[in-house]
Amino acid sequence: MKWISLLSKKRLKIVVYAFFLYGLAIIARLVYVQIIQHDELTDLAKANWDREIPFVTERGNIVDRKNEVIVTNKLAPTLYFIPKQNDNVELAAKQIAPILQASEAELLEKMKKSVYLVKLAPEGKNITEEQVEAIQALKIKGLYSGVDYVRQYPYGSLLSRFLGFTGYDNQGLAGIEYEYNEMLTGNNAAIRLFTDAKNMEMEHVDDEWKEGESGATVQLTIDLTIQQVMERELAQAMQRYDADQAIGIAMNPNTGEILALSSFPTYDPTNFKKVDSSIYNRNLPVFMTYEPGSTFKIITLSAALEEGVVDLEKDHFYDPGYTMVEGARLRCWKREGHKDETFLEVVQNSCNPGFIELGQRVGSQKLLQYIKDFGFGQKTGSNIAGEASGILFSEKAFGPVEHATTSFGQGISVTPIQQMQAVAAAINGGTLYTPHVVSKIVADDGEVIVEHTPEAKRQVISEQTSAQVRHALESVVAKGSGKQAFREGLRIGGKTGTAQKVENGRYKEGDYIVSFIGFAPADKPEIIVYVAIDNPKNHLQFGGLIAAPIVGQIIEDVAPVVGIEKSKEQIEKVTVWTDPIMVEVADFVGQTVDEVVQQHYPLTIEWHGEGTIVSEQMPSAGSKLEQQGTIHLYLTEEKHEH
Repeated sequence: MKWISLLSKKRLKIVVYAFFLYGLAIIARLVYVQIIQHDELTDLAKANWDREIPFVTERGNIVDRKNEVIVTNKLAPTLYFIPKQNDNVELAAKQIAPILQASEAELLEKMKKSVYLVKLAPEGKNITEEQVEAIQALKIKGLYSGVDYVRQYPYGSLLSRFLGFTGYDNQGLAGIEYEYNEMLTGNNAAIRLFTDAKNMEMEHVDDEWKEGESGATVQLTIDLTIQQVMERELAQAMQRYDADQAIGIAMNPNTGEILALSSFPTYDPTNFKKVDSSIYNRNLPVFMTYEPGSTFKIITLSAALEEGVVDLEKDHFYDPGYTMVEGARLRCWKREGHKDETFLEVVQNSCNPGFIELGQRVGSQKLLQYIKDFGFGQKTGSNIAGEASGILFSEKAFGPVEHATTSFGQGISVTPIQQMQAVAAAINGGTLYTPHVVSKIVADDGEVIVEHTPEAKRQVISEQTSAQVRHALESVVAKGSGKQAFREGLRIGGKTGTAQKVENGRYKEGDYIVSFIGFAPADKPEIIVYVAIDNPKNHLQFGGLIAAPIVGQIIEDVAPVVGIEKSKEQIEKVTVWTDPIMVEVADFVGQTVDEVVQQHYPLTIEWHGEGTIVSEQMPSAGSKLEQQGTIHLYLTEEKHEH
């Protein structure tokens, strides 16, 4: 009996201890679950309850080199509907249909779907703020407006063929918008609504905000002022010459930074569906390939000078109007020829036989190597979408005739961006830089994700040769075929180009691409500008007559932007009887209106402002304008010190 009692007591103790330990385990588990795992389990529970109303974060801006906004966003909300939260869906559809200018039946069909959340698209996507306010005033249960954005273009179609556009879901579909879509796209924010199994709001749980992150900002090397000037000039040229297309590029020759990039015809990126896809899919400065014509002669000139096979001032050449090569008669553009001329005059006159002679002096293999060293026959590495590589003769196919025609820019195919890269090297001291248009990409928190700095590929000619090239090309503008680009004091150098277009292996009669590539100032270039006009009509089709004055005007207008000051050391322009009469602008600042009028000045005066005294004038005193050109005088009532 005693033995049983002791055994029972032992068992009882074990049971008590077991219950005690079990109690401790329960308490420990409760502490772990209620305190330690509280946030984790709450999040898991909320994940089962929550319904997110998207708040789209802003797509990254695209800005110019000075942080001026080129592409940004405009608020355009989107409607969402939770069917279970509304017991009169028919009435809701009837109320919002007229505000959205949508079919009531189609809206009702979407709003009655057996899902927890309906996106009312396209009827309720990207609606106006006025529409949102009108709908919110109705206080319809289960109807929510989520934040959404559409792209906004403060400058309209400016730069559109490079920038591209976004589609229905604000994703990039073309141009820079497509190329950098991943970085421009942000992570969306949202309002978290907590509902029960029947999708009814849970009153005891507050709504929450889910943070998002805006897209990165893409900063371009483009200068908006230079871009606007270029597009103005190309738009006028398209209209004046009834041209098929127009191309323009401006670049800093010392860094490869692209300052302006233009293709015409252009389009409105908010209505891209209204234009042919060939327009927005082809960024002409990098996509279009064609025979360069005489602008390519700069490469032949550079090679001949670097090899020391010509003295431009002392060596002479006789041009009868043609040269015979392997039985082929290769003509000069001037049928009767330029007769006896120095090689500097060969450059000024853009004489084809003279450049054939320069090419022959360099030699076929060396010339072909220089062409490749200047970057032709391969992409520039600009990373602009759609860039072509151009076409050169192979070494086996580079016979005497091909050697001759290549010397003056015929029989090969290049892109405008390749020409810019090559000529920039010829005039910047001989360094070939990679052209680039994206400066850097900056995240929403200010972190620089990507940064592009000038990339020097190689030295193609010496500084001494480059100086000779600059001098020769300045003389082309002062004395030769590029005189229409001449601007007093700006020391513009450049080269004309007129190339017959090729179709199915044959030259098209009367169909030319006329071009001009110019830079300033000639002693230390700060900007290089290329303009090509495709198939200009109702005008003599020469680069010197059509493209040269456009480049001259662009350089004149942007000179203050790039820091070009006027110089008195300019090569004097040779005038002929067909040149317009130029008049030096007098100093009118401080004079009264009556004093100005009494001078009978041979310029058209355009008055600005109110008053009787001239406070400012444009252009400034000492500038030269064509007779009957326009001078702008700004008036005030007060006389200023002058």
